[in-house]
Amino acid sequence: MQYYLGVDIGTTSVKAVAFDARGKVLFKYAEENKTFHPEENYSEQNPENIFRDTVFCIEEIISRLKYNPQFISFSAAMHSLIAVDENGNALTNCILWSDNRASKIASALHSNGLAKNIYERSGVPVHAMSPLCKIIWLKENEPKIFDQTHKFIGIKEFIFHRLCKEFIVDSSIASATGLMNIHTQQWDEELLSVAGIDRSKLSTIVPVRHSIVLNEIKYIIGASDGALANLAMNVLDENVLAITIGTSAAARITIQQPSVDEQMRLFCYHLKENFFIKGGASNNGAIVLQWLKDNYLQTTESINALLKAAETVSPGVDGLIFLPYVYGERAPLWDSNAKEKFIGLKSKHTKSYFVRAAMEGVLYNLLLIGNMLNEKNKISEIHAGGGFAENPFWVQMLADIFNLPVKVFDSNESSALGAVMLEIEIKTEPIKIYQPNKNNHPIYSKQYERFKQLALGN
Repeated sequence: MQYYLGVDIGTTSVKAVAFDARGKVLFKYAEENKTFHPEENYSEQNPENIFRDTVFCIEEIISRLKYNPQFISFSAAMHSLIAVDENGNALTNCILWSDNRASKIASALHSNGLAKNIYERSGVPVHAMSPLCKIIWLKENEPKIFDQTHKFIGIKEFIFHRLCKEFIVDSSIASATGLMNIHTQQWDEELLSVAGIDRSKLSTIVPVRHSIVLNEIKYIIGASDGALANLAMNVLDENVLAITIGTSAAARITIQQPSVDEQMRLFCYHLKENFFIKGGASNNGAIVLQWLKDNYLQTTESINALLKAAETVSPGVDGLIFLPYVYGERAPLWDSNAKEKFIGLKSKHTKSYFVRAAMEGVLYNLLLIGNMLNEKNKISEIHAGGGFAENPFWVQMLADIFNLPVKVFDSNESSALGAVMLEIEIKTEPIKIYQPNKNNHPIYSKQYERFKQLALGN
């Protein structure tokens, strides 16, 4: 039997997933990534370890299935940055999207009026996540490393250089750097000037279907994880909203020409050809529940047990609201200093109330993003993915809060599947559709208005 291999280089793990021609998972293997926090606001990973784990995952799949895939296609998280020398050796760790060391750089770009031009040219909101801001930070704080750097690259570029000895980057990942012009899909001279570099310091931009052949196996460079999730979840219409909640969370639509937001609240990244994704990504997805368990409740109960207990609490949580900004926030606040907070505490509120409030808070934050998208695009349904889609209680809550039907698809390995779908046509169908509960929506709507006022201050 033929199979197709999608490799997803994520924040928490590297996964290799083998699919058949219908998109069914045949076998998958993952290696967990270790994240380091050497200083406050730092989030880094060792790129050598990620390359090693990527190769190991691929070899494990081939070993288990006994023969080579038809091709291997790659997905990767956005916004990572590694400084490398001319041989591709890392001069820094891989600085992740969640790293906030460049927050003052981002603030300065907003203060001096450059942020709007950067955003309108790139489609990337100016924030500490942006490789543009990280490069400026290195120039100002690590000048020796900056001067020694041959290229500034992301994790997928690091892996492909190890494979083929070329510095290449797909247009999807490049579009999330803050350095590519979203309208021309080329490096932008004005943006490079802001970063203090020229295009020789960056990889060559290639299409998302660009491929190389090594040992008789075709390797396709692929695209970004968020863009590929939209593809796998059949979100190719501006009236369909993709909601994914894993470690982080996101709300995205797919459009057929670049579009930016006048208030710089939403991103616009390239998917493939004439397709772009527009939306917002939140730092605070299911990781909020892990924080709640370990740091706030300090309980040994499993996440699943806590979620089950939360089902006993009524919608609206008796007025308890949770602002879920445990790790600062990207969309919709774009504030690295945003903080989590419970509002409306009562003596009768037990841990099940806190858990449900956290689940609702994550979804209210996504509704803020969804409503921003809805200002120009009439969203009629939601396609859900990520780990949370395996929890019917949370998915039903999503349908009730947005007051829209939610379709859940078979494979939660959406980014890996999307990578495969760049090369072959696979028709994905929902396995379940959740309809909104009309009795619950008014309760959530009232709670959302309070959340919005507290989160946005208006």
